[in-house]
Amino acid sequence: MVDLPLASVPSLADRLAGVMDIEGKIPRALEALGPLVGRDVAVVDAPGTGWLARIRDAGADPLVVAPGPLLRLPVPDGSLDAVVTLWTAFRGVGGADLAEADRALRPGGRLLVVHDYGRDDVSALRDPESPEYRAWSRRDGPFLRDGGFKIRVVHCFWTFGTLDEARDALGQLGERGTALAAVLRRPRLSWNVAVYHRWRGGVEPEVVPGAR
Repeated sequence: MVDLPLASVPSLADRLAGVMDIEGKIPRALEALGPLVGRDVAVVDAPGTGWLARIRDAGADPLVVAPGPLLRLPVPDGSLDAVVTLWTAFRGVGGADLAEADRALRPGGRLLVVHDYGRDDVSALRDPESPEYRAWSRRDGPFLRDGGFKIRVVHCFWTFGTLDEARDALGQLGERGTALAAVLRRPRLSWNVAVYHRWRGGVEPEVVPGAR
């Protein structure tokens, strides 16, 4: 959710971060697809979002990588079990970024890319033409057709303490937030998150009978 209009209002950004996925569904999904705990993991995330702390609270101890125009992982070849990017990277699928992830991953390693999925309340706050809501999740889109990814949709919420708190926060998000606040009837918003997941090289490793 880094591209909601929040950067100029840090206090509101912190407030919304505190209501996103309080059930912890996203860290659990990442662990199920990784796993991450006890593994060599890199997480690409923008500073100050709070998601890194949640991943650590779930038991993982990742290397933190700042996002940039191109994915750069400061590790030797074949040294990671998983690479996780949280909203800020893989804005679409670039061949150079995939190659960098594959370089850093061990055989059987996993690339997990988190983006919004849409078909929810939160999508009303953003441009309906956003690629997250259209091309990216389509069967013929860049992730599922060209990138060798599969998708898991995690059904989360933004959960506020009261309906008044929800309306107040949304009202600070501009015209779209005000419109959503006017029709809100409960103190939470549905929020669907996509985890695009891919084996190193886009090929699932063979399972050797009897191997763990």
